[in-house]
Amino acid sequence: MKLSSPMDAWKYLPGTNCKECGEKTCLAFASLLLERNKKLEDCKPLFEPKYASKAKELAELLAPEIREVAIGVGARASKIGGEDIMHRHELTFYDRTSLAYDVWDTMAEPELRERVRRITKWRKFYVGEFLTLDVIAVRSVSSEAKTFARCVKCVAEETDMPLILCSFDAKVLEAGLKEVSDRNPLLYAADKTNWQAIMALAKRYNVPVTLFSLDLDTLNSLATTFAAAGIDDLILDPGTYPTGEGLADTFSRFVRIRRAGIVDGNKSIAYPLMAVPMTAWMTNGNQDALDASYWEAIIADTLILRYADIMILHSIEPHSLITERTLVANIYTDPRRPVSVDPGLREVGSPTDKSPLFITTNFALTYYTVESDLSSSKIDCYLMVVDADGLGVEAAVAGGQLTADMIKDTVASYDAEKKVAHKTLVLPGLAARISGETEDATGWSVLVGPRDSGRIPGWMTDNWPPKTVS
Repeated sequence: MKLSSPMDAWKYLPGTNCKECGEKTCLAFASLLLERNKKLEDCKPLFEPKYASKAKELAELLAPEIREVAIGVGARASKIGGEDIMHRHELTFYDRTSLAYDVWDTMAEPELRERVRRITKWRKFYVGEFLTLDVIAVRSVSSEAKTFARCVKCVAEETDMPLILCSFDAKVLEAGLKEVSDRNPLLYAADKTNWQAIMALAKRYNVPVTLFSLDLDTLNSLATTFAAAGIDDLILDPGTYPTGEGLADTFSRFVRIRRAGIVDGNKSIAYPLMAVPMTAWMTNGNQDALDASYWEAIIADTLILRYADIMILHSIEPHSLITERTLVANIYTDPRRPVSVDPGLREVGSPTDKSPLFITTNFALTYYTVESDLSSSKIDCYLMVVDADGLGVEAAVAGGQLTADMIKDTVASYDAEKKVAHKTLVLPGLAARISGETEDATGWSVLVGPRDSGRIPGWMTDNWPPKTVS
């Protein structure tokens, strides 16, 4: 993206403030365009003939530096690439790294279907959302077209996840493609030996394709050749060596390609990058599976930080999945906006008018930690969430985002007085210093809870009900 402010985008809009986009002004719409929360198509007047040249120019200016490529269809389709920056603190990363886990065509069918189901159904609750996996990579181990086709068909019957079809043999790939041609699978991969046959497949079925080469000049040449043939949905795999100098060279290639696309503006190589950390399993056929899975996860986590947009992995054990998927979730959050929940009055368990009323902030990690501690301890209570600009308790108190007046307004806004008979608030221990002010502002009695919500059960034994509650 070559626009640095909403004003830069606003200059290309009609400027009529017609509100057809759902926003009050064109400037507000421009701001949301830059945040990717609105699309150009939402501005209907922009596509009138008199604005056609501006619409075209604006579309080019808004296009990300790294091409965005979609694989799969429907709600579970994965968008990869689409980045504008080298470093997260500069703006934010948008399309998180897609994690693909493999199956192979020599697996027994019951084992194959069970593995696909495990990958499809895996999820982990984390800071208010369920983390899931993204893609299934179907590998041809048999090198037989019919065997591969049967495997792809079984996988497609079990899941709606996007698919990567993996073989360097065009005939094998086409056999699989025929089974899922309507699902926009990713082909893996074209190299300097098979590129013509793979290019013909990509054009015939209109699907994205991965280009592979350890040599960056060759990779650039392949990308230029495919783009000239009208195939722009490309992903580049510069190779993933799992150990030694080869691993160091792998990191270097990833950084060099991404820098060329974003900093140097080299559009011929400005495509999403694929890593294959599962090569960790290929270095020593006799190595311990646990060691291999750990090393695979280490390589994956490092390459998530080194611009890998999609990667193929093998281990589906919890110690691997959780580390990989959690890191992706953390890296691909907007650093300018704390992850927050809506303020309000929540019920935990089955509270009555004699149940305690706890106060916390709307920082998601704080809220879900407190809510989880209360729920797991089976404490029936009310939890009042104060809008503290998405900050945790200690930071919000220090910065003035959590004050006595804010607590007063929140208590009044959500009619807390109608829920409890005791008019007693329980402040977090980290907010103890505003307890007196809160009593004065609200007219409620204030108790100071523990600094750690995990200690609430013990605190309840000594402090609840308060003497003022009959």
